Amino acid sequence: MPPIVTFSYSEHAMTMLAEREIERVWVERTVLQPDATEPDPKHPDRQRAFRTVPERDGRVLRVVYVRSDTAYRVITPFLDRGRRR
Repeated sequence: MPPIVTFSYSEHAMTMLAEREIERVWVERTVLQPDATEPDPKHPDRQRAFRTVPERDGRVLRVVYVRSDTAYRVITPFLDRGRRR
């Protein structure tokens, strides 16, 4: 049986969800089923996940997170203006 995956959110991430009107389900879908991923160039322990969000006119959501064996810690989510669909 696979381990249960949990999500936690930094205070900054919670603020950004509210300010940017980003749904948690979009964030979690982006982390679990990304269109693309890359390491964060400034923080080697962090990953960046990208996914198109149909609910936001196909804009690309970028989620910066840290992964452990059973959890994802979301650092920040935002709609990436510079990323192509």
